Formats: sequence, structure tokens, C-alpha cells
Amino acid sequence: MSIAEHWSVRQLREKQDRMTYERSLIAVKPEDKIVKTLEKVTPTYMESDVVLRNSYILDFLGLNNYYSEKELEDAIAKQLESFILELGQGFAFLERQKRFTIDGTDYYLDLLFYHRKLKCLVAIDLKLGKFKPEYKGQMELYLKYMQKYDMQPDENPPIGLLLCSEGNTEHIELMMLNEDHIKVAQYLTCLPDKQWFIEKLNRSILIAKEHSRTSTTNKS
Repeated sequence: MSIAEHWSVRQLREKQDRMTYERSLIAVKPEDKIVKTLEKVTPTYMESDVVLRNSYILDFLGLNNYYSEKELEDAIAKQLESFILELGQGFAFLERQKRFTIDGTDYYLDLLFYHRKLKCLVAIDLKLGKFKPEYKGQMELYLKYMQKYDMQPDENPPIGLLLCSEGNTEHIELMMLNEDHIKVAQYLTCLPDKQWFIEKLNRSILIAKEHSRTSTTNKS
């Protein structure tokens, strides 16, 4: 990744300090899949599990413990450059509160980005609290709409990223969201210590392994 994205030594150290690898979606995959996926990384090609993360640190927003979704969105809009840097290289901001009109009903997506290396639209919805199953249906609607009306002929299908203020990994694994075009991540408005990230990663790996084992048993 350092070679592909031309990180300086200082940038690489910052990525290590902020546990960037441990927060990536690829980190919870089986080791052989991690190796195969990273071997394919080039300056012009990456898979979404390498680009996207399971948690984002938004300590630059200056939010206290009590805020609304609108206040969160407003804070991100004011600190858009810092937000894009936390998302990672390759993201381009397109639109805020993108409107979808379906059967006479208006729906609004919080943030819309485009990723140059993934070559696709990235829809981001901000949520307070833990992930809820109904969020998946809402995001699927947005993605289907964009695939039909917004996607260009040379682009890949859009990806949805649900940013929730609390994590509930088992729900996400059971719904197999991170194996689809919908990803779920937790955002943090302050930087926890490294042990928190290590424990979160280990817990996610255990749940993923158990889910994989159960799926294999059911197929047998």
C-alpha cells in the first residue's frame, strides 16, 4: 500500500500509529485471502476491502458526546478535507444530501463520493447508535437507483458505506454485509488507545471464523 499510494516515511508511521491496517476490512479475512488480495494491489487497482475500513477516526470534528445526525453531517462538511484524508486516497466528493425520487417519494443520501481506483460511486449514510437491519434495505434502494440512473458505462457498481457511532459486529457478519456491496463501519469522535483496536479486530476475526465454520457445516 505504501508503494501503491506513494506514502512518505512520515505518512507510513502515521498510518501505523492510527492502526490503519488493523482497521481495514481485509484484516479480518483468512490469511490466504489477505495475501492474495494485497498481491493484486497496484497504483491503479485496489479492491474495496483494502480501501474501506471497519472503523474511522473523526476526532477532528470537535463533537461532544451529544449530537444529532445533522450536526455530524454539518461538522463533516466543514472539515471535508480532513474527512477525505481519513477515508483514504482516491476519494472525490460529489454531493451532499443527494436526492432520490422514487414513486413520488423523496429520499436523501447524506454523502456521495467517487473513488478513482475502485472506479465506482461510494454512497455514505451517517447513523447514530448501532447498525439496524433496516439500514441495509434503505442502502440497497440507493445503490439500485444509482446503478440504473447514475452509473457510467465504464464504472463498477456503486458501493454503500453505513457509518454508525456504535459497533455490533455479529449483526453485520450474520447479514453478510461486508461480502456484498454494502459495508458497515463504526466512526469514533475521539481516538481510543491501540488496545481497543486490537480487541475489536480479534473479536471480529473470531466472529468471522465462527460464521465461516457454521456456513461450511450447513453446506455439508
